[in-house]
Order: sequence, then C-alpha cells, then structure tokens
Amino acid sequence: MNKRPILDNNLDGKTFMEYYYLKEELVAFCRKNNLQITGGKLELKKRIVNFLDTGKRTCKTHVARRKIKVDEITLDTKIEEDFVCSEKHRAFYKEQIGNSFSFNVAFQKWLKRNAGRTYQDSITAYYQILEEKKKNKSIIDKQFEYNTYIRDFFYDNKDKSLEQAIKCWKYKKSLKGHNKYEKDDLKIL
Repeated sequence: MNKRPILDNNLDGKTFMEYYYLKEELVAFCRKNNLQITGGKLELKKRIVNFLDTGKRTCKTHVARRKIKVDEITLDTKIEEDFVCSEKHRAFYKEQIGNSFSFNVAFQKWLKRNAGRTYQDSITAYYQILEEKKKNKSIIDKQFEYNTYIRDFFYDNKDKSLEQAIKCWKYKKSLKGHNKYEKDDLKIL
C-alpha cells in the first residue's frame, strides 16, 4: 500500500493530486506558504498545484458584488439578481415552509438561475426539488468526495454499518489514485 505523502513543498502537483487531503490540511498548507486560504477545496487544490509546480502564488482578483438590499420579502417579491442566502431569506423560508427548511444546493442553484421570478415560485420549486430528491439519486458535487463514497458504499452494501463504511473510506483515501468506492475496498474489513 502506498503511504500518503505529507503535504509539503517537496511534493509536485501531480503527486499531490493523486492523494486525498482534508480541507483543513489544504488551508494549513496555504497559510504556511502565504497562499490565499479562501474558497472551496477545488480552488485550494488548484492554487496548491500551481504553487508546487511553479513556486508562484496566484491571487484571486476580487470582484465586487452589488449589494442588493431587500427590505421586505413577500410571496410576490421578485428574486433579486446575484441572490445571496441571508438570514433574512432563511427566516422568510422558515416562516413559509417550516423549521425543516434548509438551503440545499439544488435550491440555491435554482434561486441563482431564476432572478425575476417570485418568491412564491421559489417555494413551489423548493417542494419540487424535494420530491425529485426522493425519486432520484441526487448528484453530489465533485468536491464532496466523502459523501459520494459513503453513498456509493451503502448502495452496494445495504447490510454494512456506517463504521464499516468509514473504515473503508479511510483506507481508500490513504491510497494513491481516485477516491471512488470499489467493491475491492471491502478487503480492509
């Protein structure tokens, strides 16, 4: 079994990308090397690869967002451009939908794509999204490797426990290569 290398300046970008590192490890590396620490895992990894291969620190240029102030949200209010999930929005949806409301990824994407529609439309879309999630296997974004692995593990092993799934995940992420579930991962159990 290949031992996962320590994330330090001695790695090259290709080797770094062959292993799994936690976001906290990526942020710590960036901090230590004076790299920007903001962004998601994919952005951090891209920044680190560039630094490991070139020694250059890339800076993200800041694009100022227009601040759009929403005084009162009603069912007839139009969804604003550059929608940002705020506490005011959360409070509105909890009042309309109930305490079970959450800004799931699919709903956030819907809101960002549908500026100009009404908040009533968004509530209808929210319930449709929940129904779709019940019917179909939802798509998990690329950066959520752990979630994807655990879901695929249980799809293939309905009789196994979460503890076993996590043990297989820890084994898998220590290996060189991809982090997708494979039946062969069960050999660690």
